[in-house]
Amino acid sequence: MENKWSTDTLNTLIEKFSGFPSDLCGLSYVTQLIGKEKDLALHGGGNTSIKSHATNIFGDKISALYVKASGCNMASIGPDGFVALDGDYLKGLKKLHALSDEAMANEFRLHMHTATCALPSIETLMHAFVPEKCIVHTHPSSILTLSNRQDGEAALREACGAQVVVLPYAKVGFDLATAVAKAYDSMPNAFGIVIMHHGLVAWGKDGKSAYSNTIDIVSIVETYLAKKKSKTVPFQGADATLKALERFTRLAPVIRGLLAPRSDDISRQNAGRIVKPLITDRVVSFVNCQNAKSLALTSPLTPDYLIRTKVLPLWIDDPMVDDADAFREQLVKAVSHYAAEYKDYVFRHLKSELPRDLDALPRVVLVPGIGAFCVGKSDDDASMVADITEQALEVKQTIFETGGVYQGLHEGHLFDMEFRSFQRAKLSSATGGALEGTVALVTGSAGAIGTGICQALLEAGCHVAVTDLPAANLDAMVSGLKEQFGSRVLGVGLDVTDEASVIAGYAKVIGAWGGIDCVIANAGIAHVCALEDMNLEAFRKLERVNIDGTLLIIKEAARHFKLQNRGGDIILISTKNVFAPGAKFGAYSATKAAAHQLARIASLELAGIGVRVNMVAPDAVFSHGEKKSGLWAEVGPDRMKARGLDEAGLEDYYRTRNLLKAKITARHVANAVLFFITRQTPTTGATIPVDGGLPDATPR
Repeated sequence: MENKWSTDTLNTLIEKFSGFPSDLCGLSYVTQLIGKEKDLALHGGGNTSIKSHATNIFGDKISALYVKASGCNMASIGPDGFVALDGDYLKGLKKLHALSDEAMANEFRLHMHTATCALPSIETLMHAFVPEKCIVHTHPSSILTLSNRQDGEAALREACGAQVVVLPYAKVGFDLATAVAKAYDSMPNAFGIVIMHHGLVAWGKDGKSAYSNTIDIVSIVETYLAKKKSKTVPFQGADATLKALERFTRLAPVIRGLLAPRSDDISRQNAGRIVKPLITDRVVSFVNCQNAKSLALTSPLTPDYLIRTKVLPLWIDDPMVDDADAFREQLVKAVSHYAAEYKDYVFRHLKSELPRDLDALPRVVLVPGIGAFCVGKSDDDASMVADITEQALEVKQTIFETGGVYQGLHEGHLFDMEFRSFQRAKLSSATGGALEGTVALVTGSAGAIGTGICQALLEAGCHVAVTDLPAANLDAMVSGLKEQFGSRVLGVGLDVTDEASVIAGYAKVIGAWGGIDCVIANAGIAHVCALEDMNLEAFRKLERVNIDGTLLIIKEAARHFKLQNRGGDIILISTKNVFAPGAKFGAYSATKAAAHQLARIASLELAGIGVRVNMVAPDAVFSHGEKKSGLWAEVGPDRMKARGLDEAGLEDYYRTRNLLKAKITARHVANAVLFFITRQTPTTGATIPVDGGLPDATPR
């Protein structure tokens, strides 16, 4: 493994965070290096510390143990991602014979230098009990390859020699801290400890030496494994991977429909889940090999990851990957069997009534011919599951290829870690939102109303496919939203008038997130012209966008929702002109009325599969922030000329003509969309006017 230490990068970080101790900045740099190396640490699995100083309220320097906060992302952590504690006090806890999690957490809270910080890692006492300046704890793939096999202790000693201590697995927390401290005291010349079924602890006089020792130990084991390789899993080839990706796009909605089931309460929205593919040449080759099932259906590499993946994945035998209906039948039986076995596992160890909120559904589904379907409450969560699963499959494959036999922890250790309060807290700390795990596709996103809808959905926790004609305008919008909302934003170039483009757009969203829950048909264009002067081609252009586009979007949504089988929402952004058309606005009013009627018919046809179709009819939305409305760019000049008004005067005219004298904004339209999506009432086929009150435009 390459040592990527850069003194220049460290100095830049120290300069950037000049208000923090320099050695804490060094620890931040070390932790980032570790976190960005998938073969060392994944998503909160692993931690680091340094013994340094802090400044108290009097301005005095006091000793401090800085430990990574629990669940914090190592790859992007800054100096503020570490918790400062009274290390001298914590070191004294080594004299105790036992310490419960609750008591340990209380000691942490009492001896943190800043009371409002998040709890530090569950392994904090290990960092306190070992006297070395800097400590790095990781879960390297190579180490786990030896620590999770029969005769693993002997193999580790053979690979690493006397400078690395090998310890049996110990319960994380006080037990592990005590075991590591005793091992360190007995072998003070060692520079690392391997805990079976867990990972590596290395140390040094500073961040650089602790990091270097980690890399050196891992490199030694990697070299050892390379020499032991005696067989390989047959490579399937790139064509098999491409075929697997195509199958994933077809079948992901089926899996999503079963692993994010519809609510029994008609008034409630469905629970959201994101399903991400884990499909690489290596994974496809693995799931298709003869021994794949027996290798895969073994316990996790380290119990740290159980809260993300559960004890075992779900394996589908002889999957009917080319027949969606047959595949659904297989999956229904397999998921039911998995859930029953998981509940039995929990009951065996809990020995009491199962929690009402127990989620017994799998997080990982392994399908020969495809790869892995990885499930989470968000894109980030599902990506964690995918990364952890990829590491697990690679390690288990390497054990097989080096002539080993996988040996994981027994069930009691696994249950203890999966339901540990420290671990469960990582799940409850997610911010979520009312639409967590929900996926929406919005057409015409780059316009004023589309932008407002996308922002409101994202603020509510939704994952949003931002779609419009491919152009710089769409790219800029997607880039801006990604900066604020991260992986919950997906840009999709989509032409609503082109059926192939619509189908490809839906497929891109499904390929990224597994399915779609809400479709907001917002794309539309306007044209100002008296009927007697109307150019037929100009009228047909509006027909293609406003009518054909709406039909194609609803058509593909209907096909998808039927396949996914968990209901859904379609919302058409209509217009007050459907009910109260305006002069010289015939093409727009007529085509939007046709689109409105299509949506009403869809509400009749799709109710049987739990899909609600509703309409929002706004009036006079001129802009959203700095973004001007394309419709009013087309309409505005004619209306200003007819009324002798400037732009501000025209906006004021439309404001004062409604009963409430309200300026209608894109956010108002978005709020109406949210009303429908969040299932406030059991409603379909309805229209909400968002116009401040226009009696002539009231739906009737």
